Amino acid sequence: MKAGIRTRAAWTVLAGSLLLVGLAGAQIAFSRLNLAGKQVESIQLYGAEYASQSALSGLLTVARDGGLVRVTGLGHTLLLPIDEDQQRATTTFNTVQLDTRRLNARAATLVNGNLYLPLDTLASGLGAQYQKGDFRVPAPALLSVSSRAGRDSDRLVLDLSRDVEIIDEQRGDRVVITLRGLSGDARRYTTRGAFVPSAEVTRTGSDLTLTIPVNASSGYRVFKVVRPGNVRVVVDAGPGVTRRSPQLLERVTRPLIVLDPMKVSGVGRDVTLEVARRSAELLSKAGWQVRVTRDSAAALPREQALQLTRQSDVYLGLDLGRFPGSPRGGVTVYEQTGRSATQIVNALRTGTAAPYGGLVVAGTGSTRRLSELLRGELKGGGVTARQETTSRLLTLGEAPQAALLLELGWSSNAKDLANLTVDDRLQVMAVAVARSVATYLTARANNNANISAQGAAQ
Repeated sequence: MKAGIRTRAAWTVLAGSLLLVGLAGAQIAFSRLNLAGKQVESIQLYGAEYASQSALSGLLTVARDGGLVRVTGLGHTLLLPIDEDQQRATTTFNTVQLDTRRLNARAATLVNGNLYLPLDTLASGLGAQYQKGDFRVPAPALLSVSSRAGRDSDRLVLDLSRDVEIIDEQRGDRVVITLRGLSGDARRYTTRGAFVPSAEVTRTGSDLTLTIPVNASSGYRVFKVVRPGNVRVVVDAGPGVTRRSPQLLERVTRPLIVLDPMKVSGVGRDVTLEVARRSAELLSKAGWQVRVTRDSAAALPREQALQLTRQSDVYLGLDLGRFPGSPRGGVTVYEQTGRSATQIVNALRTGTAAPYGGLVVAGTGSTRRLSELLRGELKGGGVTARQETTSRLLTLGEAPQAALLLELGWSSNAKDLANLTVDDRLQVMAVAVARSVATYLTARANNNANISAQGAAQ
């Protein structure tokens, strides 16, 4: 047994001696290299410095294909032949390709079966600064931002000095693209595009962040184009780009707005329908999904209207107050009070909220927030609206999310009827409805997107 151990030890010593002799004969010496701020091992081979494939893997992608090595990274592609004659590899005998340039330079070689690459050749192809023991790459920088308007999508193009890691995510009505470790100026850009009218570049720690607006009907995509000497990051956004929101979040990014104008006879002009139509047009142009429950000829059957209400993210009824002999007048915004007729709505509102439960049933605070926004928009247009509660309207109770009744005035009040014949008054009310709904849904989407991002981070 002891003789066997001594024999194995002797072979180990002999193998080590042969390796040292081989390295000495090939004029190889081990050294240390500062590779883009990281200390790695390199070798001196016939006076030239080489680094192994494994040492370079943290900075570059090195792939062997037969007798060639393909090196990609920092926005460049290099092709180096593998010359197994180590001494010849360190001369300018071989032809290498650096992006589109071909020249004679040091080639790759094998040492003890491992692939090694010449650092001066790599530096020439990558635009790096190199001297023996020190290989530095320039910090990636944002060179320019340009845009192009299209028929059904707009395009932003970011030119980078070299490749960086990119992370993109949609947060409500914004797309946020993070470019890791990129230097550049923080500024706001305006474009001629209908779908991406602006873009903002800000700094977050050592990263740059690009933020663009997207409406509810738009999708987006981000991709890279690696070119000799730089990298382009291309962002397309608009209704012509396929949406890719998870199904669970469709209610955030594609919510349903239901406008329910009540038919009031005996007042001449159909003011509730006019306001609903104008609001729907404004919201639809901004990319929101809107349904109006009736037109001038017919209304949806009661059960279909209720079904829409139960699917809504915002329900807004429009009506005129009417009660024979009532002295009341003016504009009023009603919120629902009391229990809902739907068990699941009551259960989720009164029980412990499940994750993303707010996407299914919102608490009463959501309706109150929409009410405040609507009354604020009306006031900004010169219309003062009271805030009251009601329990008499079935649809308000059936709506799982924010739900209001907007009373435009009273049919028995002569002043109200006179006001409702003024076209500008109806337009103020329509704009107030559209703006308040859009503001509410945008804030809700941003809040849920932030919760989603926090959950993913945990």
